[in-house]
Amino acid sequence: MSQTLSIGTVLRERYMITDLVGQGGMGAVYRADDLRLAGRVCAVKEVLPELISVPGMEEQAYEQFYREASTLARLDHPNLPKVSDFFQEAGRAYLVMDFVAGPDLRQLIEDARRRDAFLEEAEVIGWMDQLCDALTYLHTQEPPVLHRDIKPSNIKLTPRGLVKLVDFGLVKLLQPDETRTVTVVQGRGTVAYTPLEQYGGDTGHTDARSDIYALGATLYHLLTGQAPADAKQRFLKPGSLIPPRDINPHISPHVERAILAAMAQHPDDRPASVEVLRQMLRSREIEESPAFQIPRNSQTAELDWIIALRAHRGLVTAALLLTMAALLVTLWSPLLPAAPR
Repeated sequence: MSQTLSIGTVLRERYMITDLVGQGGMGAVYRADDLRLAGRVCAVKEVLPELISVPGMEEQAYEQFYREASTLARLDHPNLPKVSDFFQEAGRAYLVMDFVAGPDLRQLIEDARRRDAFLEEAEVIGWMDQLCDALTYLHTQEPPVLHRDIKPSNIKLTPRGLVKLVDFGLVKLLQPDETRTVTVVQGRGTVAYTPLEQYGGDTGHTDARSDIYALGATLYHLLTGQAPADAKQRFLKPGSLIPPRDINPHISPHVERAILAAMAQHPDDRPASVEVLRQMLRSREIEESPAFQIPRNSQTAELDWIIALRAHRGLVTAALLLTMAALLVTLWSPLLPAAPR
């Protein structure tokens, strides 16, 4: 892994690095002071050079970086950090955006677990409503902007109660003799929140429904306190995804239904848009209109049975007991002595 920047390093004669916020295989994120605007704090995302230094492809990689950075710089939404600058220096590419103060949602999950508690559903749904606003905005851009790595640790909660979706991935490297692109800096996602189609790399097709899967998996984690079984495990071992209300019975049935719909393995079985998912989360009952119908398949039918059986557990138990009693009477009645005439 490349060496990170030292504290005190000044980039572009403007951004002084004051802290390493996070680091991974795809790059690093720093906190920095803007030396031209006193008091302004920035987040600087660094793209590691080995990820874009494919022999003969460096120029195309940086061109792609600038195209996508320009797209992000044009975005303006209260639930997204504002991108203010992007540049190349010493063989590395950098993206500068607002620094978002406050904890991320992964930290809040861990705090709740230490208290042996769950996050409140109403508060979590409020966060989801804000995220749906941000994703609807991204997905309706021309061309659409996909995040590809939605997860609790990439969602910050500001002191004013605003959530912000952070850590965009940028660089896509155009493969020689190919018309499709491959995400180099980000796009593989994080295992527990990544749909099957995103594992395909350059052969996989992702669209807004891939972000919907990740949002559903994030909601699962927020309300249950544990990350869901990942898509590969679910494919190899059907039934490995524990229904959310089996972990946290305080989750509303309609919210569980929305989570499971968003996390359907096949994209066609998920809500068609973030707005459809938002309506499912808001509704106490699934809407009957065609706009809110989720395609049915064996997986969703099985989940329907799980949810229905759990919701009517008392009736099912009573019916089973009555059935057993009737069976016992039927079996034992020939053995009973005949009544006197």
